[in-house]
Amino acid sequence: MNTPASPSPLITFIGGGNMASAVIGGLLRQGHAASALQIVEPWDEQRARLAQQFPGVALFDAAGTGLKPSDLVVWAVKPQTFKDAALAAGPHLGSALHLSVAAGITSDSMAAWLGTQRIVRAMPNTPALVGLGMTGLFARDGASAADRALVERVVRTTGELVWVAAERDLDAVTALSGSGPAYVFYFLEAMRDAGARMGLPADTALQLAVGTFVGAATLAQRSGEPPQVLRERVTSKGGTTYAALTAMEAAGMKASFETALQAAQQRAEELGQEFGK
Repeated sequence: MNTPASPSPLITFIGGGNMASAVIGGLLRQGHAASALQIVEPWDEQRARLAQQFPGVALFDAAGTGLKPSDLVVWAVKPQTFKDAALAAGPHLGSALHLSVAAGITSDSMAAWLGTQRIVRAMPNTPALVGLGMTGLFARDGASAADRALVERVVRTTGELVWVAAERDLDAVTALSGSGPAYVFYFLEAMRDAGARMGLPADTALQLAVGTFVGAATLAQRSGEPPQVLRERVTSKGGTTYAALTAMEAAGMKASFETALQAAQQRAEELGQEFGK
């Protein structure tokens, strides 16, 4: 006798932008019922796109009494609009678990606005759009083991995840992986442009650069060895790689890169202070 599948938890998304779309798409691909998803998206054009992309998902232009009681609410809004959205939607969301993907906004602020301790903060990144995201997570004490398991189930539809023990560590997560795809794109631009100046067609140079990043990242992921060891294996003294890395060290690239990440970490902290009042 077959055991009937457990019903999909009711999940409400406040905001229907790229990150919400990535999660919704992942949930639907894994068999989550469209009827157990609802989205509050105030922009008409975006709501129309969502309706076309995700048939069967309930759409609202504002939070109100029409919302069904939710098991989980995913806050996919910009930091500067979070407070207003929380104060407007909170009274209609009952006793749901709350998962925020807004950069910088602290769980203390969310608890004050929403009147609950069942809060998990997430810092995803844009590769979630292709199922290869990396998300950092922090749970308040009010989030139970079952709450954490539900969050993991949802987040894993977009890629991998790590939990951090201290909320302040999410600012570092933001600097490393949240903003990290932009650093990769920045280096891809530089490699494409350098290749073009060396005489390669720009599209060929970009193909080489993208393939190299994908291959090197996959090797690092699968080998289990420190990046220093992997780097040393392809760096023969006096060779081409050695010449390139020596030039990078002379230019202070590693120190400059660390300074850049520290700037991102500081800005993440500032966002919480600026928009979390």
